[in-house]
Amino acid sequence: MSVLSVVPVTPLLSDSSRHLWWGAVIGGFVVVLAVAALLTILVLEVRTIDRRVAAVKQTLRAAEHNTADAELIGVTAGGVEAVLAEGLQHHLFLGRVLGKVRM
Repeated sequence: MSVLSVVPVTPLLSDSSRHLWWGAVIGGFVVVLAVAALLTILVLEVRTIDRRVAAVKQTLRAAEHNTADAELIGVTAGGVEAVLAEGLQHHLFLGRVLGKVRM
């Protein structure tokens, strides 16, 4: 008889311990997969935010260019007021001439 045949073969872990270890290993894989999925979602959301921020910046630059001549609004308003005042004078004059407007 050899020495190996004399030593009884006993498992290193009991069945319940082995099941617990496999449960821990499987649980670890599930956690790793969940973390990888959440990180992937986070990266995709950050890319979307970056693209939208770039679009907002471009829109703001376009708005800046559109309002670059905003100081002319006051000058234009003055011209419109002058045209309206002259139109009112013409209306009053024509009304008096034709006898329809009384002051």
